Amino acid sequence: MYNEILETMTLEERAVLQLGRLQETIRHVMNHVPFYQQQLQDLGLDAGSFQTITDIQKLPFTRKNDLRAHYPFGLFAVPPNEAVRIHASSGTSGKPTVVGYTQSDLDDWSTSVARGLIAIGAKADDLLHNAYGYGLFTGGLGLHAGAEQLGMTVIPVSGGNTDRQITLIEDFRPSGICGTPSYMLHLAERMEEHGLDPKASSLKYGIFGAEPWSEELRQTLEDKWGIRAFDIYGLSEIMGPGVAMECQQQNGLHLMDDLFITEVIDPATGEPLPEGTVGELVFTSLKKKALPIIRYRTGDLASVTTETCPCGRTTTRMSRVKGRTDDMLIIRGVNVFPSEIERVLLQQAGVSPHYQIHRIQRAGLEALELHIELEEGMIPEEMERIICHAMKTECLISIDLVCHPLYGLPRSEGKAVRIIDRRAVSEKKFV
Repeated sequence: MYNEILETMTLEERAVLQLGRLQETIRHVMNHVPFYQQQLQDLGLDAGSFQTITDIQKLPFTRKNDLRAHYPFGLFAVPPNEAVRIHASSGTSGKPTVVGYTQSDLDDWSTSVARGLIAIGAKADDLLHNAYGYGLFTGGLGLHAGAEQLGMTVIPVSGGNTDRQITLIEDFRPSGICGTPSYMLHLAERMEEHGLDPKASSLKYGIFGAEPWSEELRQTLEDKWGIRAFDIYGLSEIMGPGVAMECQQQNGLHLMDDLFITEVIDPATGEPLPEGTVGELVFTSLKKKALPIIRYRTGDLASVTTETCPCGRTTTRMSRVKGRTDDMLIIRGVNVFPSEIERVLLQQAGVSPHYQIHRIQRAGLEALELHIELEEGMIPEEMERIICHAMKTECLISIDLVCHPLYGLPRSEGKAVRIIDRRAVSEKKFV
């Protein structure tokens, strides 16, 4: 373990630590963040109002729109020139969300990633091929700094330029690689096009995240590369990658309980859900100085458990992210997530792990087209019967299957685009 004291605390010890840091965070935002100061004053609350961790439920949620409404630096607790780094989202759906870090924030972030790397079995003398994007996106620099803190040698390749990535893997012979799972599939395919066997590479483990992925896709990646594939979770508003990470047990992601309070709520009502129930993840930071955040609704759906992991760590574990609240599809009254469709799809022989879900409109009702790739020799009509039946049986939805040959769907060099919304176009055409 990287820090045995923090990673093996009892529930009682953890509650004491979290409460003290929560009270300090409340004092910090009351003094430096007008947005939170007004909320606390309106509710008649101060640091002394929080005597247990559950008292955090007295506070309202923070949402992405709050960050956008105070763009760029309105939620910072330090002047921008006192932050040592700034990251931001792409802003494709509105103003970007801007986050800042003091040096102590960066130190905590690096330590979190280092703790996660130790948990998966990474070693200080390993070479790590980093295929996450660098720049305003937090992925590349987050993994980079944590790996360096552990003592690893980092190859900062960033995303894209796939042929060069293959050359570097072949020449530098790294032990580990990190990137999005969809890009790792693309990388393996390109190697095979060049007559190379991904299993023959030097890679022993991969750290994959930034998009939801299923247990079936984990198996596909492990089989194709001959590695162990580990999940990592994070988001820039909370910190970046390293909020949670799997251990060698691959049975839930260990959360950094000393840095965050984690809640799971009903996304419809905002009420807390019991342990083990899937709901929306909500985080409160406990040490952040530049951008402390309270009860941030992530939109990510998962469950948590406080049961001790067989690895010996007592930290809270979260399940894989099932999906996002805004990704849920409602097809004739049935709720389904893309990850559930992926799980069923990848159980079928002869199907490539690349797919797209097209949302279309027919006579005012939403329907789905599932675009897939079939391996050579597979009969589309037969696969349509098998896959449509599996979707109806396991996901309780009807789909239209569109079969493509191998490489017939676009490949991703970053986050995969799994959902294509064609509802407006298809409805207009229908009319």
